[in-house]
Amino acid sequence: MRNTSRTRTLAGALLGLAAMAVTTAAGPAAAPGASAPLAASAPAGARAAAAEGADPVDFAVVVDQSKSLSADDLAREVEAAALIAQGEISERSRATVIGFGSSEKPGQSAVREVCQLTVADAVGRNHLSDCVKELSRRDERKMGPGTDFPAALRQALDRLTEDGEPATPKVVFLLTDGRLDVRDSRAYGDDPKSRTEEAEEQLAEQLARARDESVQLWPLGFGDVDRKMLTAMAAGGYRNGCADLPSARPRPRVLDGSAEIGKVLQETFAAARCARVAQGTVGKPPADLTVTIPEIATDGSITVSKHDPKVTATYYDPRGRKVPTRGTFDGSVFEATGQNGPVEALRVKNPRPGTWRVHLEAPEGHRDREVTVRAIWQGKLRSAVTLDPASPRPGEKTVVEVRMQTRRGVVIDDPEQLEGIKVSARLSGSGFDPVSVPLTDDGKGPDRRAGDVRFTGTLTVPDGADGDLALRAGMSAPGVTGDRRPLNARVTLGTPPVKAALTVERGSVHPGGEVRGTLEVRNGDSTAHTLRLALADRPPGGGVRITPATVEVPAEGRRSVPLTLSLDPDVAPGEIGGRITVADADDDGRVLDNSFIGVVVEPVPTLWDRWWGAFTAAAVLLLGLAAFAAVRLRARNRRRDLTGVRLELRGDGIRPDELTVRSGQSSGGEFRFTVDRGRGAAPALRRAGPGAATVHRLRRSASGQFLFRPDGGREHPLSPGGSASLGEGLEIVFHDRRSAASRRPGPGRGSRASRTSGGDGGRRWGRTPGRPGRTGRTGRTGRSGDGAGPVPSPPGPGDRGTDSRHPGGGEGSPSPGERRADASRFDPNF
Repeated sequence: MRNTSRTRTLAGALLGLAAMAVTTAAGPAAAPGASAPLAASAPAGARAAAAEGADPVDFAVVVDQSKSLSADDLAREVEAAALIAQGEISERSRATVIGFGSSEKPGQSAVREVCQLTVADAVGRNHLSDCVKELSRRDERKMGPGTDFPAALRQALDRLTEDGEPATPKVVFLLTDGRLDVRDSRAYGDDPKSRTEEAEEQLAEQLARARDESVQLWPLGFGDVDRKMLTAMAAGGYRNGCADLPSARPRPRVLDGSAEIGKVLQETFAAARCARVAQGTVGKPPADLTVTIPEIATDGSITVSKHDPKVTATYYDPRGRKVPTRGTFDGSVFEATGQNGPVEALRVKNPRPGTWRVHLEAPEGHRDREVTVRAIWQGKLRSAVTLDPASPRPGEKTVVEVRMQTRRGVVIDDPEQLEGIKVSARLSGSGFDPVSVPLTDDGKGPDRRAGDVRFTGTLTVPDGADGDLALRAGMSAPGVTGDRRPLNARVTLGTPPVKAALTVERGSVHPGGEVRGTLEVRNGDSTAHTLRLALADRPPGGGVRITPATVEVPAEGRRSVPLTLSLDPDVAPGEIGGRITVADADDDGRVLDNSFIGVVVEPVPTLWDRWWGAFTAAAVLLLGLAAFAAVRLRARNRRRDLTGVRLELRGDGIRPDELTVRSGQSSGGEFRFTVDRGRGAAPALRRAGPGAATVHRLRRSASGQFLFRPDGGREHPLSPGGSASLGEGLEIVFHDRRSAASRRPGPGRGSRASRTSGGDGGRRWGRTPGRPGRTGRTGRTGRSGDGAGPVPSPPGPGDRGTDSRHPGGGEGSPSPGERRADASRFDPNF
């Protein structure tokens, strides 16, 4: 879908000047139809461009202004009338707005035409936005409080049937909250009963008039209404709508209240003119609201029900680009109107499909009301038709095939977008009455494949056909209309001298590429013939050319001619619409063959499109290498991790101390610790914090070996269970629970080697160097270098006869207040 445009604040003044100019030229009698001459005075080029848009419709919005309406109800009626006036998608349509009540006293009128019949172009829609506000100004001195349906309908029919095109659909939308009430209107009789009866008869007369003059009536009631009468109004007018669809036939709509009147009236209006409504989002400014326009739409209006003229709207297309409020952009034509009213709209011709965004802003004090965004759209499709054979004989069966495309040549190939569509073909010509045939897309009979959006049927040319033929495709679906352009052909009488068969390669091509084809021709005539090749049903500047344009066929000869379809570099992606025709220039242009192009344009492949296989293989390889490296790195880090390593501090005359490395404490594979020598306390191991004065470092190599560097010293290796001197009579032992060598054997299993130190010159645990035979402090136990259990010190001179650690004189049990160095400080988490 495409984009939109906005009007100027001086539109009302321009309309007034234009109306004055027309009045001066045409005289007072032309004033009511002033807008029609405005449209007629447009340049021929502008009228031709307008004819390419949506088909026009003349409509009247007739609004109940009786006394039973509340102020809120009346305000909603005003906004609803403005909504359909601003949302009209054709700039050739005409609209009028009429308020009605009753006439009960001198000086009162039952109807008030607040907006005269106005062409709904940019100037006219701005004028409608201004004049519709007059509905909210109810003057009981000029209009009675009753509900005079006959008078209201009479006024609407008078306006819609004057100076209009007979082929233009005419519709009346009636908004009311009540029932027929002319009890006090003396024009209908002398008493309430006779007045009501007379009004009912006159209403029936107006309904008959509407039926005779092809005017539809769509009633919309809210509140306590006479449903029977509204049904009779809808059924009493013209019943044939814009299409042969149930949704296009007039019917009443009744609401409980006026809150939803705008939404329902817009839906009713869309049904009456074979359009669709896309419901958008709701929000209070400042906000971004959205609405989605489908691919099939060719004309549309984005309506913004903002209630407050202070609210401003800015429009962005599905690509996020701000679109103009007037003019052309990206192949679309824009026109915005109604900014100074309760409803504004952006009319878009050829809108870009997708989700549109409307950005709302409002000054402080004008942000308390919700704003609603909707889109009313219609798809006016072109039918590309082929007839096989292209020039049939009288009585011959032919196959008709139809494809749909937008006016920009975009082929509709999604069956969901044409859900519920009915397609038919009508053949007319010289010598016979027109014949029609339904076309289907069900894969049966001549239809080759179901769901390919090619509608096919078989039609027999009447025996009386003796000249030109015109084949028109008709289609009807909610929101879809056809252009009804004919395929012109001629019947073949006798045996044609020249026969041709056209084939085109199927498949895909990139912009700027070429498509090959072949034309086989056989000429049985005694003279040469010139054939012309052309592209039909393509939009102007469609970006496709065919060569050669002409082919010479010698007398009584045959040729096989290669064809080339050349695509412009900027041709749009998607299937190429249209067809190729081959005509005999020497036989009054008789069409010999025709064929749909059937080629899909694909975007030029990117580097990724060309090498995605290699990129994918490389990505898989890199992911595999990365996974392998991650596993190796994780294994390496696990080997270097010091979690669970137990450090044991030993020394003469001190109680042994322990420290276990916990998870997360060996960042980078290194554990930093210090020896706390606080006054009055035994030396203790501490994890080194920031700023520690003396720091020892322990790490593990990738092979699992300990590497220890004392503070200020050099790093040297240690095996698990090995010890190192810290000076001042202290040594450190490292135990690794992951090493088999570090697992402590059970009591009594310590070896001789386990009772000697491997790190301080063979010093025996429990003895002071240089003083053999003297034990260390009571309760101190030795530990082997491989993590073996405690080894009791032999009793020396002066020791008690029994071990103080065992009340019974045995070994292995610590006395109260003492502990075993290998058990009491081990972290229970490991």
